[in-house]
Amino acid sequence: MTRPSVAVRAPDTSLIPAPYAGPGRVWQWMSIAAALIAAAGNIVGLTGLGDVYGRETDAFVNQALAQDIISLAVVSPAIIVLALLASRGSMAAYLAWLGTMAFTVYNYVIYTLSLHAGALFLPWIAVLGLSLFAVIGGLAALDRHAVQADFVRAPRRTAGWFLIIVAVAFAGLWLTDIIPALLAGQVPSGALELGLPSNPVHVLDLAFYLPATCAAGIGLLRHQAYGYATAPGLLIFLTLTGLPIMLTPLIASARGGTPAWAVLPPVAAVTIASLALAVRLLSSMVPTPDPVPTNATSP
Repeated sequence: MTRPSVAVRAPDTSLIPAPYAGPGRVWQWMSIAAALIAAAGNIVGLTGLGDVYGRETDAFVNQALAQDIISLAVVSPAIIVLALLASRGSMAAYLAWLGTMAFTVYNYVIYTLSLHAGALFLPWIAVLGLSLFAVIGGLAALDRHAVQADFVRAPRRTAGWFLIIVAVAFAGLWLTDIIPALLAGQVPSGALELGLPSNPVHVLDLAFYLPATCAAGIGLLRHQAYGYATAPGLLIFLTLTGLPIMLTPLIASARGGTPAWAVLPPVAAVTIASLALAVRLLSSMVPTPDPVPTNATSP
């Protein structure tokens, strides 16, 4: 007597959590294109072709050169590697990829709106546009509840309080420069040394980055899904922010300027702590098994 056959339905792939599909082919290739264009621009800026920074103040040139070095050596390669790993199903790479892309958006807002238009102006706009849409698309594709489920024994309280303290500390630091200057009818020193009417870092941090960082920290403390989805990327963002700041005094010294060595210890401490927490958070992730469709039958 033969055993009757039983039809087994194929799993419904629509039930697999969205993040494991990677950042999406369109967003992935947008980010890789942005990284390649940015790297080419970094080389142009560092080699002096087109006199890209010829009309900027010495302080601004030092910062721009440091940013070019870090972007070329660290950020662009990281974007490419993380995008490819994320497309193969690594959620940790996905979240870190979002952080590197957000950092790129942040910096190219400054490039496009604060530096004199020149040979790299249109490439900078291209990098900004590609990066911005990649971040928006990547965030839209992210299932934050699936991300939350993957964190096992994550150091959420340590990371949460760290993000909040950093956000409050930097907000206080920028406001101590801004408020006295405004009350005296003067330009804040942070903008004056750059030869600008206002400091773009102050604007971007106070309006966007620091509120987002504080919100992510609160989300972790409250065990909210959005905190787990955004905190690793913001820690990567903070790590990448510290690298050019630490390199700037060395650039200033090499160019015969007056290096601000005093910034190195606190910035190095924040950068190392950010990287350590990002690694701890991402390494605590354990992918949950794909859900079993309720309408599937077994033999």
